[in-house]
Parts: sequence; structure tokens; C-alpha cells
Amino acid sequence: MSLQKILIVEDEPDMALGLQDNFEYEGYEVVVARDGEEGVQFANAEKPDIIILDVMLPKMSGLDVCRHLRGEGLKTPIIMLTARSQEMDKVIGLEIGADDYVTKPFGIRELLARIRARLRNTSQTNSEIESYSFADISINFKKYQATKSGSPLDLSTREFELLKYLVKHRGEAVTRDQLLDDIWGIEDYPFTRTVDNHISKLRQKIEGDSSNPKYIITVHRIGYKFLG
Repeated sequence: MSLQKILIVEDEPDMALGLQDNFEYEGYEVVVARDGEEGVQFANAEKPDIIILDVMLPKMSGLDVCRHLRGEGLKTPIIMLTARSQEMDKVIGLEIGADDYVTKPFGIRELLARIRARLRNTSQTNSEIESYSFADISINFKKYQATKSGSPLDLSTREFELLKYLVKHRGEAVTRDQLLDDIWGIEDYPFTRTVDNHISKLRQKIEGDSSNPKYIITVHRIGYKFLG
């Protein structure tokens, strides 16, 4: 059985070496990229199971790396490393497709726990619902493909995950905190507006009239319910 592979994108040598030593001790295969451009190259060439991505990088910022990889359709989980002064970067990172963040300085046990949780979640996601259809929309969650009235429907990775979660909980009211915890992998994250923004974009793509939705319904003071 092959080892799970972690790509570290970190330009601080001591930090990169410390992470590499700890991850290898825990039984992971590790690849290290020293700048953003190399991070993009290694993400495509090495096919890691998860990416640990610093925000502040030479040549190409961590945010730009994340945006570029998600734009290419890469589904690999990304955990971003941010400084305490980079609160807005956390919000932007989640908006553009990062799965989680850890604030420096952090404990290695916390980071390892988040890595295990994200890898476990990815494994569970891959083994669940493969396809679903409602109205004129057909979705293949396994292949990340969707159509509306027979034409390709362009959904982001996060939108596929949101829709899949809502389908799994069809008819149930799910809270914004549930969505943040189960999809973004973040507990007690204050920016629940992140969920609203993604739901709004998803509605614009699947609803006939996004201002009067039929499938993703707002449940006042709670969250959302899927009726597709």
C-alpha cells in the first residue's frame, strides 16, 4: 500500500524542514516546494493527497496558487498557513477554494489532526453518492460533471460539495455552521457569510429564478433546505 503524499509549499527553510520531519515520522511521503510557482508545478506533477500551503510565498502568493489550482479543476484538499495578522486572507482563501486554515504559530498535533480529518473526509466523500438528477439537472459527483437541459453546467469544486451535502440531507434544514464544519472543515468560524455567498452563486446556476428559489430554500434564522 502506497503512502499518502503531502505537498508542503513553504519558503521558510526551518518551517519546511520541521513540517517535513514530523510528517515523515507520522508515515507520510513528503514533497517540498520553496515558492508559489514551484508549488503549482509540484501539485500537478506529484499528485499529492493533500497540500499544505503558506499564504506568503515568493514568485506567487499562496492565495494565487490556490486560485490557480482550483481554476485548473484540482480537487486536492488544501490547508493554508496564515499569520495572525492575515485574518482577511483566511476569508479570501476559503472563498477561492481552500479547505481549511491553520494560524501561525500552531501546534504540530493540531495540524496533523486537521490533515487526518481532511484526508478522512475526502475518502468518505469519494465513497458516497455518485450521481443525482432533479428537474433538468443531472450531476455526476464522482466525475465532478453536471448538465442543465443537456448543456454543461459549470460548477466549482465547492459548489459540487455543497450540492452533494444538501442532496444527502434532502428535506432537512441544515445550518450554516454545519456546512462550514462539514464542508470547509472549520468549527466556530465567524464568517458564515462565506456560506451565503456560495449558496447565492449556486442558486444562480441551478435555479430558474435565483431570487425565488425552488430547490435551495432559505430556512429563516437556521440555514438552508434542499427540495430537489
